[in-house]
Amino acid sequence: MNQPLCRLALFLIVFVACSGGPTEDVDPAVDPSPAKPVDLTLAEPIHHLEGLAREPMVVEHPSGTLFVAGFGSQVTGVDPKATPHLWKSEDGGATWSRVDVGTPEEGAIGNSDVDLAIGPDGTLYFVSMGFNRTTFEGTHVAIGVSHDVGTSWSWTLLSETRLDDRPWVAVAPDGTAHVVWNDGSGVCYAVSADNGETWVERDRVHPKGGSSHLAVGPNGELAVRIMPISGSANQFDEGLDLIAISVDGGETWSKHPIPGEIEWDPTFSDPAGVPRWVEPLAWDASGALYHLWSEGQAVKLARSEDQGKRWQTWLVAEEEEIAFFPFLTAGGPGELAATWFSDGGDAMAVQTAFIQVSESGDLEPLVLRSPAFQPDTWLETEEERTRDPGGEYVPVVFLSEGGLGVVTPVQDLQNDRFGFSWWRIEGPSDPG
Repeated sequence: MNQPLCRLALFLIVFVACSGGPTEDVDPAVDPSPAKPVDLTLAEPIHHLEGLAREPMVVEHPSGTLFVAGFGSQVTGVDPKATPHLWKSEDGGATWSRVDVGTPEEGAIGNSDVDLAIGPDGTLYFVSMGFNRTTFEGTHVAIGVSHDVGTSWSWTLLSETRLDDRPWVAVAPDGTAHVVWNDGSGVCYAVSADNGETWVERDRVHPKGGSSHLAVGPNGELAVRIMPISGSANQFDEGLDLIAISVDGGETWSKHPIPGEIEWDPTFSDPAGVPRWVEPLAWDASGALYHLWSEGQAVKLARSEDQGKRWQTWLVAEEEEIAFFPFLTAGGPGELAATWFSDGGDAMAVQTAFIQVSESGDLEPLVLRSPAFQPDTWLETEEERTRDPGGEYVPVVFLSEGGLGVVTPVQDLQNDRFGFSWWRIEGPSDPG
């Protein structure tokens, strides 16, 4: 059994839980693996039905408590200043309970995109944006901070600018918290050096483009993926595709072209196009930067060991139909967890993979995949009922006891089911 598989046998138990409400129902072009292919095992999900968690995010606190956030509705007229949705689990995802994050009067406002992050001292950060579903414009970005594992919260309004959109939060090893978002006129950026007590908005990371993703490295390195679409698709800067890097805590930024060749459809109407929004980045424990993206049927991974100047690229999966909306999380050196959607319509499914990249990069990455699964997420109109991604990514997290956590929305108007799902993916036994 080779070293990556040894690590995986100890490491890989992935939990994805789906549950709603006060009760849970358990309901290539190249061979990506240099060894005998080994599949991961997908357990039955747990569903928590207690309010929709669309486009969710998940983190694990050092105490072992899991937190899941997601926004509640796409219904026209929902208040942008509604209270954001957050849940926690203290038993590894078996059961979940709603977290009281405060009231709108206390600053807890947001009905759209969310993100979560945890500082080295256990401080929990919860960023949320508001969206006017009548005008289809963003309204604000607010961030909540908890120093006691979600028991009490303080909130700060970071921005209240028309077209505010897609916030992300990440915390450096020294405890500095970083938030990016966009407003149709560039990528905005704010920093807190006192555990979220105060925030300072700095110069924009870039004067154009959207905040597609944010990642922080083991030495405080920052990477921001900048895409041409911004302001909730109200602005399109053709030809803009960058990765911005800072190695001085966000004081200065260098800009680099992306490693792939991709196209954007600003109208979201091209049936042959790849749906895009979140183009994920991740730093591993060694300080290598990774980027995951789709080029149609091909899912590609690139690694840079010089802060985005040069990249080595691999094909890590090739689907029979389209692959879209990828997500990426890094663990130890060369250890990655990835998700993406495949196909569309009734065949749409989530793909999950553990990826091990060798230190030298001479070997093709080891890619171990779980069986595909279909979230209980639907788009329903008077004319039809079709499967829906429930957002522009599926979050995946490494768990402290080994394995991965994955969350998908439950959105089923026909059967009055709204919540989220938490899945479990177990590692393989020794393949011999």
